[in-house]
This record gives sequence, structure tokens and C-alpha cells, in this order.
Amino acid sequence: QVQLVESGGGLVQAGGSLRLSCAASGRTFSTYAMAWFRQAPGREREFVARILRSGPNTYYGDSVKGRFTISRDNAKNTLYLQMNSLKPEDTAVYYCAACSGLVCYEHRHFTTWGQGTQVTVSS
Repeated sequence: QVQLVESGGGLVQAGGSLRLSCAASGRTFSTYAMAWFRQAPGREREFVARILRSGPNTYYGDSVKGRFTISRDNAKNTLYLQMNSLKPEDTAVYYCAACSGLVCYEHRHFTTWGQGTQVTVSS
């Protein structure tokens, strides 16, 4: 089973950019659909973006569409999230997640999760 480790979070001013990475262990990364979710204090976990096994099909939550870009490098076993035009409401812990099933679009379909990385956007 793949293991996931996120990195790249931090503190940024509104309007700035960050790039999150999610390093996956094992040699089966390409067999997983991948996604980013986020969770702010006191709120439910929210879908951010997902990408199919071989790309380039990508899907985004309405709140990040046009500002965030999900991508993957199967040769490097790494998932990315480029976040531009950041807003204070983007502040959350960001998690990458993997889905090995045939259906991968809801939170419950993603069975492997990283530990999360904090993103804080100041106004």
C-alpha cells in the first residue's frame, strides 16, 4: 500500500503562491487516482482537486477553480498542487489522498491519506 508525505506548506500573504508536494512510497503510485483535500478549524474536510491515474484529466472544487492546479509525475512518485492568488479563506491543513478503486470522486473513496501540511494565508 502506498504511503504519502506532504510538504510545501507555510505562511504566505494574500495574493501569493505556494506549491505543495506529496511524495508517495512504493512502485505503484501510477495505479492510484490522487486528490487534495483540505480542512480548516471547525469545518468539514473539503475537496480541492483530483487527478486520474495517468492524467491529464483533472477536477477542481468550485472555490479553487482557476487558481489551483493539480499535477502528478509518476516517474517521481509525486503529486503536486500549485496554488496561486491565495486568499485567507484558503487557510487550512492540506491532505493528499490516494484511491485504488474504480470509483474515485468522493472523500470516502480515498483510503490512504498523508499527515497533512498547514497552509496559512494572511490578509
